[in-house]
Amino acid sequence: MTAPLRKHALALVTLLALAAAPFLGFGDGFALGLLARAMILGMAAVSLSLLVGGAGLVSLGHAATMGIGAYAVVAFDAAGVSEGLIVFPAAIAAAAAYALVTGAVSLRTSGVHFIMITLAFGQMAFFTTSSFSSLGGDDGYTLYARTEWLGMRIMDNRLAFHFLCLGLLALVWVGGTLLLGSRFGRVLRAARENPQRALAVGFQPYPYRLVAYVMAGAVGGLAGALLANASEFVSPALLSWTRSGELLFMVILGGVGQIGGAILGALAIVLLEESLSHLLVYWRLVFGPLLVLSVLFLPDGLIGAPPRLRAAFRFASPKRRNADA
Repeated sequence: MTAPLRKHALALVTLLALAAAPFLGFGDGFALGLLARAMILGMAAVSLSLLVGGAGLVSLGHAATMGIGAYAVVAFDAAGVSEGLIVFPAAIAAAAAYALVTGAVSLRTSGVHFIMITLAFGQMAFFTTSSFSSLGGDDGYTLYARTEWLGMRIMDNRLAFHFLCLGLLALVWVGGTLLLGSRFGRVLRAARENPQRALAVGFQPYPYRLVAYVMAGAVGGLAGALLANASEFVSPALLSWTRSGELLFMVILGGVGQIGGAILGALAIVLLEESLSHLLVYWRLVFGPLLVLSVLFLPDGLIGAPPRLRAAFRFASPKRRNADA
């Protein structure tokens, strides 16, 4: 297996498993809905991973782009418009515009200041959506109908929606991977490691970071539009900083170093949430220790676990111990 393929093998296997899931006993409506939610959050986590792992930008307001994409669907639904060729581009454009405006300000700072400014912008978006009574206010909004495509109600078909989400997730992952491997991605990483050196060799980090921020926002808007259709309900809680924290948790658990790790992190968190909620009353308390343990024992995340396990197995094997002796 070549090095690039080995690097992305676990993410590829995960995508193949998601493709096979409907035919392996996970074809009922509940299971497909759960997997669709995991894939949608995976898209949002991949876009955040582009910022965190690629550009070194930790945003606590990324969920706002999801919320804006979802509320774009709500606004069109309230106006009686359900055509996907109108709704989805508008949702993506609205989230990208929000990212452009807020990123233009936020990216003039760094470190803790950047984190706090993104948090502030995210909370501003949260309280703004809460104040629109026509869009449900604090109580949220229930869609009258899912988005349709040229008159076809694809999103009402669970299996079709599953493969739509899977195809878009694969597209986002491949696009993000190619982007980080391109000259653009190398400049982002150079600016992350040493901004002054990047400036010295003639690269201005700011425009590169802004483009990455807008692209991540656009993908967040896409995820929000899909999530609105998946749940048929949107509330301001989708824009809360706690949701941004959940996305960041997915990125860390999956592995910050590789963009595909976000897919694993999202899938793990969604499945854990569903499993633990049936077993424990205070099931959310599990996630704190889980984050600590993952940072201590899996610094490369879930996607970096196989190489570590192989190394540990080789070290513990009798043949290796005899050779060392």
